Amino acid sequence: MAKRVTLAVAGSRKTQGIVEHCAGLPTARRVLALTYTQKNQQELQDRLARHAGDHLNIEVLGWFTFLLRHFAKPFLPFMFPGEKVRGFNFEGMPYRMSKGKARFLDKGGAVYRSELGRLAFELITASKGALIRRLEGIYDEILIDEVQDLSAYDWEILDALLSSNIAIWMVGDIRQAVLATNGRSSKNKKYAYADAINWFRTREKKGLVAISESTVTWRCHPQIAAFSDLIFDASWGFPGTVSKNETVTGHDGVFLIRGEHVAAYVSAYSPQSLRHSAASAKQLDLAFMNFKVAKGATFARVLIAPTSPITDFIRSGASMEPLAASSFYVSVTRAEQSVAIVLDDPGDSKLPYWTPPVSTGDRR
Repeated sequence: MAKRVTLAVAGSRKTQGIVEHCAGLPTARRVLALTYTQKNQQELQDRLARHAGDHLNIEVLGWFTFLLRHFAKPFLPFMFPGEKVRGFNFEGMPYRMSKGKARFLDKGGAVYRSELGRLAFELITASKGALIRRLEGIYDEILIDEVQDLSAYDWEILDALLSSNIAIWMVGDIRQAVLATNGRSSKNKKYAYADAINWFRTREKKGLVAISESTVTWRCHPQIAAFSDLIFDASWGFPGTVSKNETVTGHDGVFLIRGEHVAAYVSAYSPQSLRHSAASAKQLDLAFMNFKVAKGATFARVLIAPTSPITDFIRSGASMEPLAASSFYVSVTRAEQSVAIVLDDPGDSKLPYWTPPVSTGDRR
């Protein structure tokens, strides 16, 4: 099928799969690779340069740049004759009751980030098909990496692309949906974050897109992979993860650790410390990285300062809200060999505790 999505687990080499796909295409094929964050854009560009440097018709753009370059700038006059896009207002917001041009553009003619998706979608209709026909004339194929980061009117734009003659391949991990192109909009809230899985399943039922599952992780130790599968309960219908990490270090898997033993653990294993925010780890003086910042990174070992939802999940198996579950999933799956979670009271958890080894002097 020319329209497809691959839903992959953490550590499945999603981006590398896109790079290898591009390297195997005819050099004349016109390809656009899209992703949300600047970090992912740079990663794609660097890898494509190394592995597909002779493919001169492959272009990498950020999602906002895509909407500005191919929707807003060339087609704004279809809605507002004589007007031009004169910039991008990343932080600003229109007044709540703004209408017409003031809804989308600030006084200097810059498009509000918060309204760019809606403007792009409305221009598809206003152009009476010209916008999509133009895209069809420029690209043979559009690849979208980290598709779970899209939100609000982006889903309407994807629907329009699915109706085009352009081959579409989307790749992402729904369980890592912790970012959003427009987290403020109420449009398509039912598909926000991990609930985006329902958008894909609905389109698959309509025959608009084919879903494939990539369930192999090359990063996470089997015990970490198995634990990560428990974070979203069975009602989500996510397939189990298969680990290809066969490394044995003598300290592998998922552990609990009491606060009094954190210093000894850090000294012994030098894990990367992860937290949701500064407020969730006030009692620990460690070099923390926030969960969202860590997305996309890999570490041999991590130590996690849990939030209240994470603590409840470990102690009693309580379900977490989608965004909380995704944040925890991201933090757990950064690790190759071990995950340590700081928790003094285990509740009903069966996870083993790590304790410092008892020295000979301590036994006397």
